[in-house]
Amino acid sequence: MTELSALIARHKQGEQVGITSVCSAHPWVIEAAMQYARQNGDMLLVEATSNQVDQEGGYTGMTPQDFRQQLDEMAEKIAFDRTRLMLGGDHLGPNRWQHLPAEQAMEKAQVLVAHYVAAGFQKIHLDCSMSCAGDPIPLTDAIVAERTASLARTCETISEEKWGKREVVYVIGTEVPVPGGAHESLDHLEVTHIDAARQTLETHRTAFAREGIADIWSRVIGLVVQPGVEFSHDSVISFQPEKARELSTLVADYPHLVFEAHSTDYQSPEAYRALVTNHFAILKVGPALTFALREALYALENIERELLPDDQCSNLRQCLELVMLEKPTFWQKYYLGSPLEQHFARHYSYSDRLRYYWPEQQVQSAVERLLANLARQPVPLPLLSQYLPEQYRRVLAKQLPADARTLVLDRITDVLRDYASACH
Repeated sequence: MTELSALIARHKQGEQVGITSVCSAHPWVIEAAMQYARQNGDMLLVEATSNQVDQEGGYTGMTPQDFRQQLDEMAEKIAFDRTRLMLGGDHLGPNRWQHLPAEQAMEKAQVLVAHYVAAGFQKIHLDCSMSCAGDPIPLTDAIVAERTASLARTCETISEEKWGKREVVYVIGTEVPVPGGAHESLDHLEVTHIDAARQTLETHRTAFAREGIADIWSRVIGLVVQPGVEFSHDSVISFQPEKARELSTLVADYPHLVFEAHSTDYQSPEAYRALVTNHFAILKVGPALTFALREALYALENIERELLPDDQCSNLRQCLELVMLEKPTFWQKYYLGSPLEQHFARHYSYSDRLRYYWPEQQVQSAVERLLANLARQPVPLPLLSQYLPEQYRRVLAKQLPADARTLVLDRITDVLRDYASACH
């Protein structure tokens, strides 16, 4: 039994426990998460999404093996116990190849999951809900389940061949709207109906049996549904437990299963506790972490501007703006409206599509210059109070050094603290 399976078992026995799933490829986010998990003696679950990391490199340029190596090196660097780290794959399926006919897209998806499992990823979210070229829209539950089962069989085969054991745990289902946040402002959201959730489970159980892998059903630990949480560019729909009460009773019929909640970014600490109480025990967070990173770096840039003449400043914000305008692929079809509205969204949208631009060399150079500028002199406490008040309080209490990079990591950790308070 994996440590994650043991935690799920504790939840099923009545303990109000859960786990945060860190869905980010940014090295500073991963470092902050490892440091926080080490400090608390926790297991750390880090997941790569199918568009971030795949056999062709994804948008990060990393294969699953590259991603694992990055995390292994980070763990060694900060003395984090590698046995407490679990890697997961998110939305693995034909998502990246929807433009291809289903047969070709699924061939690519088979290679994708094989690479993830061979690299040591033990938690696999299989998502075949997206229509490929020539497919009906939307897909039927039966088609989705059949494709999911075929990918699960590949995972089992690779796990046995590569690792000599079969301990992969699975999550099935998908949320609505699409992964990564809604594209428009929201004012309401439909919670998944209990009958629809049950049909998803039973259709998948039947498909697994038909595929000859009925024995792994007990390792399907999570179902992705819509609990009524979501965020758009400028709004957040908060969890309302009463609307999900009937849905939350479903997991009582499945002794190995909890819900996995996606798009939980920007909820309140009270909402996270209510989610865990209602059996949404796996809480995924992604954009909120890089949103916090961006907040901290912009705050530090404001401090830099108060201390240095313009010709010595990093001009981080301007650099990001120029790069995003030169390479609009990651934001253009998502951020609509007037030029002013698009400018606002590029920098401040909750969906944080700015996160795709941190690896750009010009941006990295601007960040390095910002840190170097602030390393030459102590950050004045009044300015720290003005722009990073939570970190200011910790610096005053001698819980935190006033080092620029450390301040950024701590601001990222603020997000993780809210999740941890609900999951413990």
